[in-house]
Formats: sequence, structure tokens, C-alpha cells
Amino acid sequence: MHGVLRLDFLDGYVGVVDLRPWIARGKIFTWLQDPEHFSDFTVDEFGHHVTWRTGDGHDIDFGADNLRRECERQAEIHRLMLAG
Repeated sequence: MHGVLRLDFLDGYVGVVDLRPWIARGKIFTWLQDPEHFSDFTVDEFGHHVTWRTGDGHDIDFGADNLRRECERQAEIHRLMLAG
């Protein structure tokens, strides 16, 4: 799904993070509004960042710690919604 990443962390935690709210803001994230651009990311050698290289050579990156917190936050919101 465009704008959503499934992330596997070294401690065994697996999370899903929805980045669509950031992408929708535009500005530096405008590049990621194209599904082909979004799907073309790299994970750095040590797994500390997920990075996209824009057409003009700039990097858009999210740190692993921030992504983990966001995965956990979104999972908790989802859990609370299902618990009703």
C-alpha cells in the first residue's frame, strides 16, 4: 500500500507504519506522493534509517527510533479502536 511500510526490527518487533499523513503535508515529502518514488527506498547498512533519494539528489529519511515509536503509537490507536 502506497505510504505504508512494514518494518522488522532486530529485537523481533514487527510493525506497520502509515506515513501518509506526512506525505500529504507536501513540502519536503512531495517526492513521496508518487507511488514509484515511495517504493524506491533504502535501509542504511546498520538499519538506523529508511531513506529515499529525490530526483534532485536530496535525501528524505526517517530514523529507526522514530519509525518504531510511530509503529507502536499507531498500533495502540488501532488496538483501542477495535476494543471499542
